[in-house]
Amino acid sequence: MRPDSRNATWRAPTPFLFRLLRRNVPIVVFLVLATAGMLITYWYFSPVEGNVEAVAAAGVGADPLALTAPIVKNREQLPVTQRLAQSPGPLRIGLIAGHKDNDSGAVCSDGLTEAQVTSNIAEQVAGRLRAAGVPTEILAEFDPRLQGYSATALVSIHADSCDYINDLATGFKISGSSLTDSSRLSICVEEAYRLSTQLPYHPNSITPHMWDYHAFREIGRGTPAIIIEVGFLNLDREVLTAKADLPITGLVSGILCFLGKEQ
Repeated sequence: MRPDSRNATWRAPTPFLFRLLRRNVPIVVFLVLATAGMLITYWYFSPVEGNVEAVAAAGVGADPLALTAPIVKNREQLPVTQRLAQSPGPLRIGLIAGHKDNDSGAVCSDGLTEAQVTSNIAEQVAGRLRAAGVPTEILAEFDPRLQGYSATALVSIHADSCDYINDLATGFKISGSSLTDSSRLSICVEEAYRLSTQLPYHPNSITPHMWDYHAFREIGRGTPAIIIEVGFLNLDREVLTAKADLPITGLVSGILCFLGKEQ
């Protein structure tokens, strides 16, 4: 038997969205109130149109109670400093006594050798530098310590031939390492040595053995280095022996000049 459709109550299906809202009424109320609160806060704290332009246009002659400070203030930049200062390497001067512990070098007819002259000068230069508070060590010509040697500066002391060449074979000469900037060391020593000894500078006789000196290729990069021929053992012999204080003073003064400790 079919049911009487006239007596049945028909209900339309409830939309899904309504069912979802009805089940989550507390969440919906919270979202509505939160949104309303944010809108009210934004409206309350927003400046009235035209106020910003009025403040920016206010000048020095305006009301002294008015806001006249610039919106953007210039501030002096603070210097950028390292947290830990880099300390310089330990102060040390290396002196090579030419031909020491290797051979005699140039030999004069009476037996005077280049090695004797350079050793004497190097010892006294080292003594004076140490007395001035500069740690100094003497190295042999082919000293094993030269491999990777690191120092504030390296000076190799040599002397020129004992043979008579001509009347122009007198004076000193200097060659600096081309592998490390040694110009300041070279200039200081050249000027101080010339002033002390009154010997002429003799650049025309600089040989490949000087500008390509073996120690330049052995020491560590970054160590300024020069080789100096302190004079000719023939015409400059008196200066290098009886008046050795003159070349010694010149070398000491030149090194101290390089260190910024002029006497």
